[in-house]
Amino acid sequence: MPKNQLVKPFLKWAGGKRQLLSEINKYVPKKYKTYYEPFLGGGAVLFELQPQKAIINDRNPELINCYQVIRDCLEDLIVDLSKHKNEESYYYQIRNCDRSPTYKDDYDVVARASRIIYLNKTCYNGLFRVNSQGHFNVPFGKYKKPNFLEEDVLRAINKYLNHNQVKILNTDFEEAVKDATKGDFIYFDPPYDPVSSTASFTGYDVNCFAQDQQKRLKSVFDDLNQRGCQVLLSNACTDFILNLYSDYTIETVYATRAINSNALKRGKVSEVLVMNYGKIL
Repeated sequence: MPKNQLVKPFLKWAGGKRQLLSEINKYVPKKYKTYYEPFLGGGAVLFELQPQKAIINDRNPELINCYQVIRDCLEDLIVDLSKHKNEESYYYQIRNCDRSPTYKDDYDVVARASRIIYLNKTCYNGLFRVNSQGHFNVPFGKYKKPNFLEEDVLRAINKYLNHNQVKILNTDFEEAVKDATKGDFIYFDPPYDPVSSTASFTGYDVNCFAQDQQKRLKSVFDDLNQRGCQVLLSNACTDFILNLYSDYTIETVYATRAINSNALKRGKVSEVLVMNYGKIL
């Protein structure tokens, strides 16, 4: 089935894989049964592959709510998105909604999804970031004409999610792959092991993904390997990750990272693709 080019990320996400798709595609198995993506984020790889059967997951409930609303309540979402304004005072009014202890009771799923998409398109550098209380805290971006209603893209994603067997989860990554069996393909794109004490992509969630979590992920990778699954993982090219996955095939790739708030720190960075199979020819 030909891919729909309009099926692409509707959010900019820290660590997103749009810049690496050509490299990742080199290592995707030619055949697999069910596709699993336990750290979905912006969904660049999912939307590139557009598998007919998939189980997708992320621990971020506001992100997963966006996917569910696009699938189930698209027309209402389009109406709500059209109401937003590119004004600084309005931006901070919408941004601060989650400070209320009754936020999830006061705003329905459509309003919450609309808020996240709007903030992502209008905040500084298109960054999703929350503080330790889980509150969105990125300042206003001051863009002249941000496009927070990409109707064609949203309709294409809605069609993809509804016309294929795509199960959407909001749980732990280990739970998300518990039913994976031989012949399935799992792509892991976890929060990266930081290359320095200040270079961490874990700010998109209040849940820290430290080295103990990286080790737990390695154990899950090993378990999936024993089950006969095909597993591919992205991570930073650090000594810790290289040592952790030294018993698997590791390829180094180079990504352009433009999401750093310091423009001098943006540019090509080395990352690794780890797999339990050889390079796909």
